[in-house]
Amino acid sequence: MLDIKFIRENKEIIATAVQKKHLVFNIDELIALDDKRRALLSSVEARRAIQNSASDKITKSATPEDRAVLIAQMKTVKNELEKEDVLLKNVMKDWQNLMLRVPNIPDMSVPDGESDADNKEVKIWGEKPNFTFEPKDHIEIMTSLNMIDIERGSKVHGFRGYFLTGDGVRLCFAIWNYALDFFGEKNTSGIVGKGFVPVMPPVIVRKLTMLGTGYLPDGEEDLYKTQDGDYLVGTAEVPLMGMHADETLLFEQLPKRYLGFSPCYRREAGAHSKDVKGLIRVHEFYKFEQLILCEANHETSVKYHEEVNRNTEEFIESLGIPYHTVINCGADLGLGQVKKYDIELWVPKEKKYREISSASYFHDFQCRRLNIRYRDAEGTLRYAHSLNSTAIPTPRILVSLIENYQQADGTIKVPQVLRKYFGQDVIGGNK
Repeated sequence: MLDIKFIRENKEIIATAVQKKHLVFNIDELIALDDKRRALLSSVEARRAIQNSASDKITKSATPEDRAVLIAQMKTVKNELEKEDVLLKNVMKDWQNLMLRVPNIPDMSVPDGESDADNKEVKIWGEKPNFTFEPKDHIEIMTSLNMIDIERGSKVHGFRGYFLTGDGVRLCFAIWNYALDFFGEKNTSGIVGKGFVPVMPPVIVRKLTMLGTGYLPDGEEDLYKTQDGDYLVGTAEVPLMGMHADETLLFEQLPKRYLGFSPCYRREAGAHSKDVKGLIRVHEFYKFEQLILCEANHETSVKYHEEVNRNTEEFIESLGIPYHTVINCGADLGLGQVKKYDIELWVPKEKKYREISSASYFHDFQCRRLNIRYRDAEGTLRYAHSLNSTAIPTPRILVSLIENYQQADGTIKVPQVLRKYFGQDVIGGNK
């Protein structure tokens, strides 16, 4: 959410943001409604002042006759005030709904574009494997090694259902334990972590938390909802942001650095997921998420944004999986995102890159909605800045890992960094 004063003073900038993000939003409609809100608010406050003044006079009136006259006069004021209160509540409801749909301003470096096809490649890393045999896809490999059961998963869950079994489960645990050491604040494995505090948050959250993080009011179709009106989250970002809602943090506490680990639930309702099979896009999965709350400074947000994205790049590099990084175009940004990078891993069978991670920063967009503030060095209250990045999702990482490390005999080499967590060098064969 942006400040209404900023919106009123920068209508052209907001209109440009709407155009760049390819959204439908009428800024003039919001301004007109805000004019009505301000006028009604002023009138209601004036009538309340009259009412309060009259109440004081009634109390101090010397005679019953004077009090009766004042009471009669106040009936009209009271009736008008009640009417305007109802009008103000209705206007406020409409105003708040429109305010929740005002997009954040994209960074100048964000390219124009109409879809993710217009995202711009900014980095390529790693050598794509040159197989001496016809490579298989991850589902065929994992099925043959009893690492997955798609057929029974579909029987139990439906489309996109799966059972991970045997070494499929063990490989996920190896990745989780390695990620905890790699991104965490401390460990006993000799790895220098990235300084993030591990958190296992609740994954059923209230609607206000979804609104606060910008996943509502739009995006409802991709969310799972409970009978009580709560939501299952699609990322630990949501409860991690809600953790400090309505709090005032100390400047000395910043930056807050969290590594959320949670199950995630997404309906994958969009057309973008219809062309993928296997474990690329599933309804339920597990994910580590980096999240930072920092001071309200653009340069600081940019610095941490580059850092969290680079953390994930380094993690992927340590696994030896080829990838490229893209900067997302305007149409591929969410409502609150100022800038976003996607890291996409090479999938040999498809001969294309597939997304594994997104890193975004928001300025104070989310913190303003959630009322997360801090006092700066001068004691001034400010809304914090927020940013986040995928650390690693499972089982999606298995797609590229298994396809890139497959061998001619049907086995899978285990990446060097995972071997001490997995306990063996090869999956399949005689091990």
